[in-house]
Amino acid sequence: MHPMRVVGVRVELPANQPVVLLREEDGVRYLPIWIGAAEASAIAFQQQGVQAVRPLTHDLMRDIVTALGTRLEAVHITEMRDDVYYAELRFTGGVTVSARPSDAIALALRCDVEILGTDAVLEAGGIEIPDEQEDELEKFREFLDTISPEDFAADG
Repeated sequence: MHPMRVVGVRVELPANQPVVLLREEDGVRYLPIWIGAAEASAIAFQQQGVQAVRPLTHDLMRDIVTALGTRLEAVHITEMRDDVYYAELRFTGGVTVSARPSDAIALALRCDVEILGTDAVLEAGGIEIPDEQEDELEKFREFLDTISPEDFAADG
């Protein structure tokens, strides 16, 4: 298992599809995972420190876990099948719950727990970014600094 860090979220053009980008902490690979707009907003809100007046879904999930006297210990991104990623929420007492990676990541950020990716996931979907492409990555980071959660709202 490899510790992963959330680099950020963005909208992939021209399809207008949100993507969360994770980076392997003990290596050089990045893992892009295409996600839904609501989950992109949830991740962006948490990264930007935005507090809603009432709990959003992932805040509610965190509060329920706490109220039940358990604790989320880690999030594992376990596999990719047919271009779909799978994740597990790992709770105290050995309890494991299957989850979409987007929800798992949003909850991990709120619970301040480690996100781990398997070798198989990183081999299947990981992208190595050579040093000469670091400039492009820096541009991506700058882009992430300029977006807001509202950028992920569905056009209606």
